[in-house]
Amino acid sequence: MRIEWVLLVIACLLEVGRAVGLKYTAGFTRLGSGFVTIVAMVLSVAMLGGAMKSLPVGTCYAVWVGVGAVGTAILGMVLFGEVASAGRLARLGLILAGIIGRKLAIPWPTTTARTPTRDEYDSSH
Repeated sequence: MRIEWVLLVIACLLEVGRAVGLKYTAGFTRLGSGFVTIVAMVLSVAMLGGAMKSLPVGTCYAVWVGVGAVGTAILGMVLFGEVASAGRLARLGLILAGIIGRKLAIPWPTTTARTPTRDEYDSSH
């Protein structure tokens, strides 16, 4: 697995941690869990940014949001007793299928445009 995808997977896991962590902060009235949630938030976005250096922005964002949504929903069912109806599970499966389809749509290896350096950017404007 390429490093960009590793960064994206880590970003996704941190995003799930961030979302679930928000539940434990009780509106940021609990400082310990609030701090952990903020750290997860910052690291998630940083890892997402690292993945976007060479993966398409649409792919990164779709995977990040989709895995975050599915992971958070599953943990909500497991940790907080949220409803796990067949319809809800089917819809989560559709989101997951979309994420997998988006990943499969990227040619291997990807050779997307890289972010220009400051000098390159300045000389083109």
